[in-house]
Amino acid sequence: MKKYDIAAYIWPSYTGKEPRAYQFWEKGIGEWQSVLTAESREEGQILPRKPVWGMVDEADPKVMEFQINEAVRHGVNVFIYDWYWYDRRPFLEQCLDDGFLGAKNNDDMQFYLMWANHDAGYLWDKRQPDLNEIIWYGSQPRSEFDKICRRVTDMYFNRTNYYKIGGCPVFMIYDLANLVRGLGGVDNTKAALDYFRGIVKNAGFPDLHIQGVIYSENAVNISEIDTEYKGSSKDLVNLLGLNSVTHYQYIHYADFNNGYEGCLPSVAAEFERIHNEYSVPYYPHATVGWDNNPRFPHITYPIIKDNTPELFKKALLLAKEYCDKYNDIPLITINSWNEWTEMSYLEPDDVFGYGYLEAVKEVFCE
Repeated sequence: MKKYDIAAYIWPSYTGKEPRAYQFWEKGIGEWQSVLTAESREEGQILPRKPVWGMVDEADPKVMEFQINEAVRHGVNVFIYDWYWYDRRPFLEQCLDDGFLGAKNNDDMQFYLMWANHDAGYLWDKRQPDLNEIIWYGSQPRSEFDKICRRVTDMYFNRTNYYKIGGCPVFMIYDLANLVRGLGGVDNTKAALDYFRGIVKNAGFPDLHIQGVIYSENAVNISEIDTEYKGSSKDLVNLLGLNSVTHYQYIHYADFNNGYEGCLPSVAAEFERIHNEYSVPYYPHATVGWDNNPRFPHITYPIIKDNTPELFKKALLLAKEYCDKYNDIPLITINSWNEWTEMSYLEPDDVFGYGYLEAVKEVFCE
């Protein structure tokens, strides 16, 4: 059977080892604190959902040894770690550095980084998630960007299990507009990315594979961040010289008015549009679900209530079909391994058990 690279995003907040996390989750257990206090507020909503494996510390290498085994056994062979840089230093690195890389079996699967360069506000603080203030800016000036380039190249790219395409380490960027905003325009950003490529080449790699996250096409209006240019997401991808694109979440573009199954035709249509309009490869994506209510003391929408493992399997088949049809590199991204506060996770829960993981296994392993 054809071998696929099934890459699941990891939200690295389920640990109490990050000192700056206490301002959001004062109990010292990371965002498990918000999961514990989740509750259903309307018919069809099932909260809290409890993890079968318990509310474990995912910066514990023993915990990650078990999770790596379970991931690989079900066909997930790549973790994409959300990676942060705020206030001149990294944030939430312990889940990767201590947990995954400390696990004795970490070579059994690959990993790569998604720089989650969005602003950080009070969304993570359940006491005041609606407070519209920025705590840390995700946009970074060139001096900080250069530090990031050196850090990730030195600490991660040289690892044998860092995910590479054509020998080039893959580095994903979550918010392209914020990247341009921080670096002072499209031209300056292209120069900064070229500098990054130079560092990677000097480290002995053929090049850097820069992967962008895209949303709905008009989510990015280049003229709003650089008056010298006009266009949308596909134009920015070209101007910056990115190597590929993928999605992070269906919620960024799909039509959920008719539930999870009803959104899948819009997902398939978007896949085809991207293939036809973008000049770089698109690596297809599947999202488990969406419900952000564990982070709020009140009801918030949208909520995807019918995202059963059976329907998620249909989403996986859509991604597989696209990959088989168009891509030489069989990479598929999934949201997510453990986004419990957004109700989008592969980890087994007390409602569907191992259902989501079994769906992955059925599509890609059996």
